[in-house]
Amino acid sequence: MSAEDLEDYEAELELQLYKEYKSVVGIFKYAVETERRFYLCNAVDLKVRTEGGDVYYEVSMGDAWVWDMYRPARFVKSAKVLTFRDVSIEEIVHSDLQVPDGN
Repeated sequence: MSAEDLEDYEAELELQLYKEYKSVVGIFKYAVETERRFYLCNAVDLKVRTEGGDVYYEVSMGDAWVWDMYRPARFVKSAKVLTFRDVSIEEIVHSDLQVPDGN
């Protein structure tokens, strides 16, 4: 497999992932971003933990979808992330206004 073939393969995987994201985002309440992954979920709990003077975050999610093009099953019942880095949690606002699809 050439480098160009690999790039084409990864571009196709990313496009498929984006299309899947567009079709599932409407069923989730929260978008969660960590330094390594992006998640959509319907339940999220963030706890700040300290241990030996270090501060870290414990993020627990329920009914989640994981943005990862190499993962065979992106829907998970629950996920837990431990991180020393920033965590962004946003409530997704679902609007009745639908933007027409360009396809």
